[in-house]
Amino acid sequence: QVQLVESGGDLVQAGGSLRLSCAASKRTFSRYAMGWFRQAPGKEREFVAAISWSGGATYYADSVKGRFTISRDNAKNTVYLQMNSLKPEDTAVYYCAARDTYYSGNYYVAIGDYKYWGQGTQVTVSS
Repeated sequence: QVQLVESGGDLVQAGGSLRLSCAASKRTFSRYAMGWFRQAPGKEREFVAAISWSGGATYYADSVKGRFTISRDNAKNTVYLQMNSLKPEDTAVYYCAARDTYYSGNYYVAIGDYKYWGQGTQVTVSS
């Protein structure tokens, strides 16, 4: 069982930046692939970014590519999402997710690929 706790959500003006953090409880966190997803009011949850266990492979949704950066610190059991040039359409609850990959090196982009989810953190971007 892995517990994930997101933090860093806030209200920010368009063009601003935020860094989200997701702290994991598991000592074996380093072998987990991690992902960030978001869900805006009235919309389905959507993929944002993913990272392999080592951080050597990352993948982004087209809507955030070039603006968001996913990274991880395995020594701290934490994954980050640096969000720059924020837009009102980035407003959503952001969730981190984890999947044990046993050091396979893969990343995952589908909701169903992940077994563990955090409770979410609200990001609101005002125009």
